[in-house]
Amino acid sequence: MGKLPCELTRPVQVGDVTIGGGAPVVVQSMTCTDTRDADATLAQVRALAEAGCDIVRVTLPAADAVAPFARICEESPVPIVADIHFDYRLAIAAARAGAAKLRINPGNIGDWAKVDAVIDAAGEYGCAIRIGVNAGSLQKDVVERQDLTQAEKLCASALAFVGHFEQRGFTDIVLSAKAHSVMTTLETYRALSRELPQVPLHLGVTEAGGIRQGTIKSSIALGALLAEGIGDTMRVSLTADPLEEVPVAWGILQAVGVRRRGPEMVSCPTCGRTQVDLVAIADEVERRLQACKKPISVAVMGCAVNGPGEAADADIGVACGKGQALLFRHGEVIRKVREDRIVDELMAEIEKL
Repeated sequence: MGKLPCELTRPVQVGDVTIGGGAPVVVQSMTCTDTRDADATLAQVRALAEAGCDIVRVTLPAADAVAPFARICEESPVPIVADIHFDYRLAIAAARAGAAKLRINPGNIGDWAKVDAVIDAAGEYGCAIRIGVNAGSLQKDVVERQDLTQAEKLCASALAFVGHFEQRGFTDIVLSAKAHSVMTTLETYRALSRELPQVPLHLGVTEAGGIRQGTIKSSIALGALLAEGIGDTMRVSLTADPLEEVPVAWGILQAVGVRRRGPEMVSCPTCGRTQVDLVAIADEVERRLQACKKPISVAVMGCAVNGPGEAADADIGVACGKGQALLFRHGEVIRKVREDRIVDELMAEIEKL
């Protein structure tokens, strides 16, 4: 069996986190605080790290944010990525201030001399660069081409940018090429994986929408790519509190078997056979599992049909009946429990695992 695409990319170091080269897929998010408020930004960075972020991106909007940004880099529990647009001088300042990685779109930084100045600064201060291409800021000559699809335009810009960086001898690069369309995302990243097999890819669906729509679009696009072995790091972009992004990202990784953090809950959708308040039980189990870090599977099944047999591969679970449930471990029944004790008894057994 040949290697997966993510095993063929070169490793890029972002602080103490490795992206690419077969390393675990890295989960990212981005703060939404004013970077000038270092206390508020650090609080959000710490919350994101606690939720499961490996790397956090912070915007650097103007020169008066550089000093607070430097403090954020110094005190952050995870590597910080500086998000830069338009002003190449801010990218240089971010590298100097301690950014572990710069996120730039060469298409809106300016001419190649300015891009080269950023590359040189990144090399001098030892930070990586994410080349972030998106549908709204492509190279001008590419935008005007009517013979190319959106995915082909994204790829053309990405190939040109990567080629320039590599010709200058700078290879600590990660690449993203984002669109809001699921199908464009799939087509783009599959092509990039073929054309640039050495470059680690940052997956994401940009402008994906709110929690519900954004979760659906990101799960389809990112899940499909990850299942094919494409992608070295990812962000789920939601119009919501960034803390909402992290569990979705981990849920996608877990669903495709790429990486696990904490438990997975398996539960049936309920039907006319259900004789307990399964929705309430499942909701309470899911709530309590948020504090659990064990990489286990927990089954909450509504009846004997979907009980220990169908959920035999779960580490622990319950199969509910009329006013009671069978508590089982790896398909083997441990004991019966009353309906009002189902959640407590299940959580007690989880503690023993």
